[in-house]
Amino acid sequence: MTTQKETAERFLQRGGDKNIIFKEFNVFETASFCSKPIPYNRRDFYKIALVKCKANLYYADRGITIDRPALLFANPLIPYAFEPETKEQGYFCLFTEEFFKSNDRNESLQDSPLYKIGADPVFFLDEEQELVIKSFFRKMIDEIDRDYIHKYDLLRNYVNLIIHEALKMQPNTHYFKHQNATGRIADLFMALLERQFPIDSPQATVKLKTANDFATHLSVHVNHLNSSVRQVTGKTTTEVITARIINEAKALLLHTDWNVSEIAYSLGFEYPAYFTNLFKKQTGATPLSLRK
Repeated sequence: MTTQKETAERFLQRGGDKNIIFKEFNVFETASFCSKPIPYNRRDFYKIALVKCKANLYYADRGITIDRPALLFANPLIPYAFEPETKEQGYFCLFTEEFFKSNDRNESLQDSPLYKIGADPVFFLDEEQELVIKSFFRKMIDEIDRDYIHKYDLLRNYVNLIIHEALKMQPNTHYFKHQNATGRIADLFMALLERQFPIDSPQATVKLKTANDFATHLSVHVNHLNSSVRQVTGKTTTEVITARIINEAKALLLHTDWNVSEIAYSLGFEYPAYFTNLFKKQTGATPLSLRK
């Protein structure tokens, strides 16, 4: 997995469309994406796919064999890999958090049961369910190139209908443990850690600060997380988190005019004194002396 998130444009270009320009939403019917492996990485977009090829999906520390029509939900916070074994027509849409929010809707998609970290991402479909989901994708494809002034509101409604259809279904629960679970857990931890940076305003706050925080979000035991991170990095989870926070603190001290209290709070410290003490312990200097 790379440290940079894969953008929607890069994802689509890798599938064959070299001239694609992605804004906040797009929908496709194509066989090319179902025939090419999607490498293990994190993305900067949400994805819903009607998958009709045989494939293996690697998600967090689990693997799922897809051997019949399935509805797949992909989360920008969670890296995944998709390895198809056959080529068959399918549908998918990509969208951003901004697209999904309407003027009167402020909650995050991360609050949805389908997109919470640790949620089940795959729903196998019977014939009737497949026809319903396919009809929504066909309607989105018909609408995407129209000049209707409210077409994105309409497209958003179709996405909501797919989500609600999935909420009525039972998710797949037949997972297998893949061979490189340790590496994937460590990669996923690093992806979540990096997702919090850089901090771009004093009002932004680091949410995941401890090994327990990350273990909860990954739905793994903290001892399992610690073991995986140590095997891959040679360091404890806490040491990796601390090092990343200190690096961010240095950048904020050198490249912003925020005061020490603002930096401390944005990095998740309840009291600036705690931040100053940790910074001095890790670097041998106080925050103010580094800035000077």
